[in-house]
Order: sequence, then structure tokens, then C-alpha cells
Amino acid sequence: MAPLGTVSGMNAPLHLPSDPATLAGFAEDLLGLTVDGVARRIGQVAVAALEREDPLPAELAAAGQDPLALLIRLFLLGAQLTDAELQAALPNSAAEARSWGVVTGAGAGCVRAGVDLRPTTIGTKDVWLAADLSEIATGRPLPADHVLGLGGASATLVDLTVRTPVERALDLGTGSGIQTLGLATHAERVLATDISPRALQFAAFNTALNDAMSRVLGRRAQGERTGGIEFRQGSFFEPVDGDYDLIVSNPPFVVSPRTSSLERYTYRDGGFVGDGVVQHLIEELPEFLRPGGVAQLLANWEVHEGQEWHTRIGEWVRALGIDAWVVQREFLDPAHYAATWIRDGGLTPDRDPEGYRSAYTDWLADLTSRGVQGIGFGYVTLRKPARPRPPWVRLEEITGTIGAGLGETVARTLQAVESLAGAREEDLLPWHLEVAPDVSEERYYRPGASDPNVILLRQGGGFARSVQIDTLGAAVVGACDGDLSLGEICAAVASLISAEEGAVIAGVLPTIRGLLTDGLLVHRPT
Repeated sequence: MAPLGTVSGMNAPLHLPSDPATLAGFAEDLLGLTVDGVARRIGQVAVAALEREDPLPAELAAAGQDPLALLIRLFLLGAQLTDAELQAALPNSAAEARSWGVVTGAGAGCVRAGVDLRPTTIGTKDVWLAADLSEIATGRPLPADHVLGLGGASATLVDLTVRTPVERALDLGTGSGIQTLGLATHAERVLATDISPRALQFAAFNTALNDAMSRVLGRRAQGERTGGIEFRQGSFFEPVDGDYDLIVSNPPFVVSPRTSSLERYTYRDGGFVGDGVVQHLIEELPEFLRPGGVAQLLANWEVHEGQEWHTRIGEWVRALGIDAWVVQREFLDPAHYAATWIRDGGLTPDRDPEGYRSAYTDWLADLTSRGVQGIGFGYVTLRKPARPRPPWVRLEEITGTIGAGLGETVARTLQAVESLAGAREEDLLPWHLEVAPDVSEERYYRPGASDPNVILLRQGGGFARSVQIDTLGAAVVGACDGDLSLGEICAAVASLISAEEGAVIAGVLPTIRGLLTDGLLVHRPT
């Protein structure tokens, strides 16, 4: 299904190459423009200010004429360079960058960036990502075919993705290609799709650029497989065939009105009424998963009057008959939601008071027409079980600060669910367990007390969970270092406290199961 609505503005055409050999000189010129390289050149204070959209400290720190300072001014700060400065910044590729549209003329012998190009990281790997200039850089509303760079949502999905090596992976709605670049590090073959030809041009360019960078840096042995990427144009599942071990999607999930007066942005508007695009994806994804395959996507869903936040999306995932894990991270009321996304497109009350008011009115009217009391945002993980068993479904709200390494936490949970499914008490006792490396224990005492009244296990990374356990559970978990089996630990604890071994086992197994599922304990098969 193609997006609905009008297209009132388009970006300037680009001529981005998709051959790594063509980009070799450009890659050489960008070698210093890494996350660490920028931080060393302008300092962490300037970097932090830049992340707050405060460019002045970075402008002052990057005032030199060295190539890295010039690249920072050109691509990260949106400054104009003279033709001579451009040649100094891109000694091997200045002319090519002009011809591609990466830089454009700004008059009077000056140039400016034609695209948003910035460094980021996937895990420990440096990545370079090009996309269209933001409305902050252009000072005007975004065109309908805008291709988004690395935003908060796409960065979250990068961190959330399970990085277990797989054969086939799918990036559904690739945009500028950041998820595809991540998948290429651990998938033998990647299919990247998008309805937007401009997005696919950026994604192919970014893939080729990072391939060229890998060759320049001699990192080919570290496992980059960018040669196994295929790009296809089409809407949602139209260009998709076969089944996959891993599917990721940062889809056009924004709940926006279908009135003709509002711009349709390809990167965020899926063409469905309300949250229909998310329902469509959830219902169709299982068809494209192999047994044991995992799908991970970001989503918005409506919460209607009189409903709990999980009512609507819970009905969708329970009907699938496969494992489903939904985490709500945010919940916005209709006014907050509408204002957020109207401003996201660059429409503000100071630029266009009448247009802003009209869009705001239409948005609120659309949400009110369906009785929407709020919109949830979060993560959806689906897994088709590798063997017949009852599905595992979890719907939870986690709104606090979370840590790094979400993908590893998700992988632990999925593995634990599979291992625990149908496992009896006697099956668990031979297991050798370890406390996850990011878990610490906290004990709280009443003044003068010899025993703690609260014991918490706190997860430093992932979802940063805090789990309260009793003294018996703490004793067993404290001995989980992988050396002794769970049965041996329970027997030793029972002897230590003069209790029946069976009572200790019965008392701690529910806690152990929960900690394994939450990723605070890890089963290490012997």
C-alpha cells in the first residue's frame, strides 16, 4: 500500500554513487571525522552543547584551518566554506563531492553541505551516515520526500537489535540505511526495502561509503559483509520474498490525520488511519519469519478511552500465536503528541501561525474522532518459536532511564524463554548459572538491624531493572558464578541454614526463573 496524501515539496535531486571504489578518495578524506576524533578536536563540552542544539562552543573550538576543523564546520555545523577551504577539507574528493550533491554552491566562491553527513557508532564500530539536511539546518519545513538521518528512534533500534549471527536479515523501511549497516555486521545476507527512491539512494550510498571506509582502514577481516546487501523499492511487504532469521523495522508509525491539508512525510506517515500501520506490520510479520526468527520494531499505538495502555496492542500480539514482548517507553496525551510531530516537520507557530493552527486543529480532531486518550511509544519484539509450545507474551511499561546493551539483554531474555519453556524442576537443577556482568546487589537495613529488610538486584545496563529478592534468593544467587550447578548450590544453602533441600529448591525456583527471563541471571550450558 502506498502512502496516502499530497506531496507539496521535494528535495533537490542527488547523484550519489553506490560503488565503493568511486568513494575511495572521499573515504580517505573523512578518516578523521569519527565520534572520538570530533570529541578530541573540539572537546566534550562542545560536543555536549552540540547535542543540545547549541552550536556556539563547537563553532569556537573548530575555528582552525586544519582539515578536521573544516569538516566539522562543513558537515556538523552547517557553515559555509570557501572553495579553497573545501579543497583543504576534501583534498581527494572536492570535485566529486560537488558533482554528487554532497556539497553545493553557496555563491561568491563559497560552498555548504548539501546533505547531513555525520559519524556515529554501532557497538564499537565507526559508521558514517548521510541523509537530508534537517529543518534546523535549512530553516524551513521539511519536503515530503525528506530522508531522516540518525534520530533518537533509529539509534534506539540499533541498540535494541539482537546481534546473534544469522543467515538472512530484512530491514523493512531502511530510510538512510543505519539499520542495514548494523545488520551487515552479523548477517550473511541483508534485504533492505523502502518505498522512497531517495531513501534507497542514500542507503546504497551509505553502504558503499562504509564499505570504502572499511577497505581504507583494513577492517575487512572483522566481519563486514556489505557485499551481501540487496536494495529493493516497494511499500511494506510488496518487495519482500522468502523468510528471515531477523527482521528489523523503524516504520512510518506516526499516528497522523488523513486530511489533505497536511503534508505527508514518507519517513513517518504510512498511509493508514490511526495506528493501522503498526497493526498491519504486527499481523503480517510472522509470515516472513523462519522458525526461531525474531522481528524487532518501534511502534506507536493508540490508547482509547476506558482502556489500559496495553489493551489494543495486546489484542494484536496475542492473536499471533507466537512469542511477543511489548515495552511501552512513553505515553503522550493527544495535544502533546500532535504538537511534537507538527514541529518535527518544521511547521512552527512563528514560521506559519495559520498553518500551525490548522494542522494542530486537524490532528486533535482526528484523534478525538476515535476516542484516543493517548498514544504509546515503545518496542515490539516477536519471535516464532523453533518448536511447538505455548507462546510467551509479555506487555510491560518501563519509563525510567535505561542502560546500554539492550540487544544483549533482549537476546538473554529470548534465550531464557526458550530454555525455560516446559522445563521442570529437575531439569533446572543441573544448570550452571552466572550473574550477568552488569548486575549489582544492594542491601538496606533499618538502623541497628543486623539483617537487611530489603535486598535488591540492580541491572546496570539493558532495561536497568531492580528486582527485590529475599535472603534465601540472595544466598543462592550470590553463589551463581558458573562453577556449581543450581542443585549443588541449593543443597549447600540448605545445609548452611539447616533447612530441607526440597524447601529451598521450591522457595527459590520462581525467583531463579524470573531472574533468567529478565536477563539478570545467565544459563551457561556445560
